[in-house]
Amino acid sequence: MAQPPYRRIADEIRARIVDGHLRPGEPVPSARGITREWGVALATATKVLATLNAEGVTRSLPGRGTVVVSGPAVPARPADVAARAARRSEGDPDLTRERIVAAAVRVADAEGLAQLSMRRIATELGAAPMSLYRHVEGKDGLLVSMMDSVLGEDPLPARPPKGWRAQLELTSRLQWRAFRRHPWLAPALSITRPQLIPNGMRHTEWALRVLDTLGLTIQESMYIHTTLFSHIRGLALNLEAEAQAEQDSGLTSDEWMQTQEHGFRVIADTGEFPLLNRLVDSDMELDLDQLFEFGLGRLLDGLERHLAER
Repeated sequence: MAQPPYRRIADEIRARIVDGHLRPGEPVPSARGITREWGVALATATKVLATLNAEGVTRSLPGRGTVVVSGPAVPARPADVAARAARRSEGDPDLTRERIVAAAVRVADAEGLAQLSMRRIATELGAAPMSLYRHVEGKDGLLVSMMDSVLGEDPLPARPPKGWRAQLELTSRLQWRAFRRHPWLAPALSITRPQLIPNGMRHTEWALRVLDTLGLTIQESMYIHTTLFSHIRGLALNLEAEAQAEQDSGLTSDEWMQTQEHGFRVIADTGEFPLLNRLVDSDMELDLDQLFEFGLGRLLDGLERHLAER
């Protein structure tokens, strides 16, 4: 039976990765590039990219498109992994909690939190699904371990920089880096029902310790910390949604904005939105990294003024 076009194209792109023509971190052909090169519809091209992402070969990054994953080797196709899993016993001696958490992070990074399941993780590991429960207490507990793991990738330094502002900037930027690296992290974390995540709690303790030196009450300190964290997490909530939208549409955010320009011009010509029209004419790009730094700076400026007025 002949392979469907999307499968054949996905395998051809995979072959380019295996033979080194496409290296880790490099972009694979975009959806539009696939339609041009292989002469298929945009829907088929989008399915190609979704398939490669689902198999852990590539991942979608906002602003960069779909890129080859970093790692020692291209993952096997799920069908191959599933075959190995069927031959493994549930008592796999190589299976550890650390390996399960790392595999879960890879799946969530590549496919998003909605696709994370114990069965999908087992497929990634080539293990029987029930064997995972020997090491983890279920999906909710696994998710907490995943968050703890990724928040510990860039540990806080033993010797902090001088000055309260530099110290708050440091912890904020480390958090933003973690959110950037793992788009699923922001929607997984809760402010109103905070999970018990030791590496997350270290960031909270760091911020409270900094603010405690400024003569603030513990409630004021927690409010300030939560305000800063809400800015970071609030921006980061856009990352997974953008990655999913790019995967579904095959268009980067810039490409999508270009498709909306005509419709905006029709509305703008009514004269009701002169300032928005000026904004579009300025070619300003809404860069999330710049927006993070701008917002962080203004929040810390506000804290500095608050301290001066006490």
